[in-house]
Formats: sequence, structure tokens, C-alpha cells
Amino acid sequence: MKPNHIFAAALIAFSAGAFAQSTAAQPSHAAGAAASAMTSGEVRKVDNAAGKITIRHEELKNLHMPAMTMAFRAADPKFLDQVKEGDKVNFVAERVNGELTVTKIEAAN
Repeated sequence: MKPNHIFAAALIAFSAGAFAQSTAAQPSHAAGAAASAMTSGEVRKVDNAAGKITIRHEELKNLHMPAMTMAFRAADPKFLDQVKEGDKVNFVAERVNGELTVTKIEAAN
């Protein structure tokens, strides 16, 4: 290999590694804020046996999902007793172990 090629290859390798380290080391404040942001919705169904709540919801920005109606796993079984069909709620949904999960829910004001 010619010296110029060796220098160019080393420069590219170093730059890629430095970029990966700089982006991995920086916490994403936007991602943290989005994950804790509440989303509005309406409870459509509570399935105690399955541990799920079906919610018609607005866009879930942290999950990059448009508004729709879908079932979520309840992170805490107590959530199932706190809501009933037709309730307006604010909630946080996150992907937990590959499942879409309600991690926080409260009555909407």
C-alpha cells in the first residue's frame, strides 16, 4: 500500500471510532423527555385476565406511532383497577421487553 492510502485508511478508521464514541457517550435528553411525556387517550377496554388496557390514543412520539386504538400491557396490575371503559386518561407507554406497555396512567383533567 502506498503511504497516502495507509494514512487515509487510518484517518477514516480513527474518525469513525471517535464519532461512535462521542455519540454513544452523550445521553439523549430529548429521548428521556419524550419517554416521560404523557399522551392523551380514552380507555376502550380493560382485560384483567390478559393484564391489558386498550386505549384510543394520540400520537406516541417516543414510540414513533401515529394515533390509533391498541392494547397495551399494564406494567402494574393496579392500573387495571384504576380505569374503566370510557375514561379519559393521560399515560406513558414504553417498549418493555419487546412489549408495548403502559408504565404510568392517570385520569385526564
